[in-house]
Amino acid sequence: MRLKPKGRTKIWVILALAAVVWTAGSAVLGATGSDETYQGLKLFTDVLEIVTQKYVDEVDTGDLIQKAIQGMVHSLDPHSSLLPPEAFEDLRIDTKGNFTGIGIHITLRNGFVTVISPIEGTPAFKAGIQAQDRIVMVDDKRVEDLRQAVSLMRGPKGTPVKVTVLRQGQQEPLEFNLVRDLIPVKSIKAHIIKPGFGYIWITNFTGNTTTDFLEALEKLEDQSGPLRGLVLDLRNNGGGLLEESLEISDIFIDDGDILSIKGRNPANTRVFSASPNKVERTYPIVTLINGGSASASEIVAGALQDHKRALILGTTSFGKGSVQTVESLREGYGLKLTIARYYTPNGRSIQAKGIEPDIIVPYKPLEEPDDTNGDDGFLKEKDLRNHLDSADKSEKQKEQSGIDDVEFRVNPLELENLKRDNQIMRALDILVSYDLFSGLRN
Repeated sequence: MRLKPKGRTKIWVILALAAVVWTAGSAVLGATGSDETYQGLKLFTDVLEIVTQKYVDEVDTGDLIQKAIQGMVHSLDPHSSLLPPEAFEDLRIDTKGNFTGIGIHITLRNGFVTVISPIEGTPAFKAGIQAQDRIVMVDDKRVEDLRQAVSLMRGPKGTPVKVTVLRQGQQEPLEFNLVRDLIPVKSIKAHIIKPGFGYIWITNFTGNTTTDFLEALEKLEDQSGPLRGLVLDLRNNGGGLLEESLEISDIFIDDGDILSIKGRNPANTRVFSASPNKVERTYPIVTLINGGSASASEIVAGALQDHKRALILGTTSFGKGSVQTVESLREGYGLKLTIARYYTPNGRSIQAKGIEPDIIVPYKPLEEPDDTNGDDGFLKEKDLRNHLDSADKSEKQKEQSGIDDVEFRVNPLELENLKRDNQIMRALDILVSYDLFSGLRN
């Protein structure tokens, strides 16, 4: 598909290409009956011939054709694109396995390569690259499109790369000097943040997300008695596989629609419904979202919100409400094409709107971790010398058990970081309050 003739491009090559395009045009013409299509294809071959013959420098004909196709597809929307073989392979890697790079999800927005979200634990995340940052240069080379950006940022493990971004509120560009690393496609992190209350962060939706999620959820449910509430974190989740988002939603929804997609082609119009679950999970859920929550994560948040199965907390999500399919082409190429818009169970389109949270809570790190357990600093009876012990030995044993530091042997530093997160702590307060009020009613 990619032609690289040596020396000056001969007129017979151009005529051969014209014949190919003419044949393709005839097929389209027969299918649509549109004389406009025929005229457009003829114009294309005329321009191609003139450029290859008369442009000031010698040009690569195959490269011109590829860029013409890419320009055509990119003009449709930011998520449709022609995938050269290496990009097609990258797409497969992004949904399973590992890759080397800096660890970010990106999109093309308003003409800029824009960060949807950094992947937790990666060089980009640790350096402080944020959602909505606009990548303008990589290694002092101007960034013009998604494919180029990915190509420049990926590379061998241990090699340096400089990324220059524009950030809202900052007058000058920000430069990040990073070292590429192996980026594992891991999607689940789970903790017990308070006895009876669990936390799961889905970082992206890959082929193993549902399996890993259920394993983590079952461990949380087995910790220190029944689970009384769950914080489901979808912040900075740039999306992934549609099927996985449907299965995650289905875990908490027993009947009704989860998602509907509607396209121009009837074959691309479908409704996805929930199925009854063998395990009953009725505990309350608070789901966290922000501007880095996109696509598949918005499907989950929208389904749980419409079914009133979860309270949504945080800030408005990214707003990617379209469905893409990838068609395999010859020579290892692929075509990523938007085929439908998707809608929440109540028929809401989130395209360019996003999911609006039920409770708006902007992120703000807490100066001190919320681990006081209700201690206000006053002197207590237990602080007095020779005080009487409580007659309830079980309470004393519980105090000594260190149960607040459980995550299936959680790293205490990670748990402390969670307790510094105001959105997580606000979600926990809501779940604890609900649990207390439920007890009062009983």
